[in-house]
Amino acid sequence: MLCKPMTITLKEKTQLVVPPSVQRQARLKAGTQLEFKATPGIITIISKPPVAVDEYTPQQRLIIDACLALADEDVKKGRLYGPFTAKEATRFLRAELKARAKKPKRPR
Repeated sequence: MLCKPMTITLKEKTQLVVPPSVQRQARLKAGTQLEFKATPGIITIISKPPVAVDEYTPQQRLIIDACLALADEDVKKGRLYGPFTAKEATRFLRAELKARAKKPKRPR
């Protein structure tokens, strides 16, 4: 969708304002960060995607990454436990109950 050219007149003490219709066409919203690049006679405005902020400290991130690496190792070696669908869970629990019922009970 091409937008119609829009002309505005800069005044002595007025900041440059991007008209709301242009903001909508560019899909700019409040809080969007914009980068301005200027050369003689040309101003380029580029919206910047939001920067992802890591909610963990570098030390916490190392621990998390180490745990994830261990989990990946378990997956690769086939050390998995547990069903992953409701049907598999039901089948697993029934089999587990039967197996436990057959085991002799320990005295307390």
